[in-house]
Amino acid sequence: MKKMILTVVAVMSLSMSAFAENDNAENTLNVENYDMNINMRKLAVALDMTFDQMESVEDVHNMFCKEMMLAAHASKDDREKMVDMAVKKDLRYMHYILDEKQYHKYLLLLNTTLRNRGLK
Repeated sequence: MKKMILTVVAVMSLSMSAFAENDNAENTLNVENYDMNINMRKLAVALDMTFDQMESVEDVHNMFCKEMMLAAHASKDDREKMVDMAVKKDLRYMHYILDEKQYHKYLLLLNTTLRNRGLK
């Protein structure tokens, strides 16, 4: 009887640790989806940016990355709102820096990235 109770307790503790491990893996994956670091040289080539534009875009993008990481660590209720605000701010600044053709291409790249990561 004693062995059976100890076996049940051991099995339950193992199953509980497996559930906790799955939650940690899901949270890590969730945070990785909000990491928006990109290769700036490739973006500059894709958008055909000037050197001045590249510096400005890099500054704006670094701010966007920080805001997205804040959203990743926020509560589930606030997360969507924070992502929307970060994207709107990023697009507003990018529209100011880039010309129309570059901006539309950037908009396409950003929307694709957000959809692929399940953020939109």
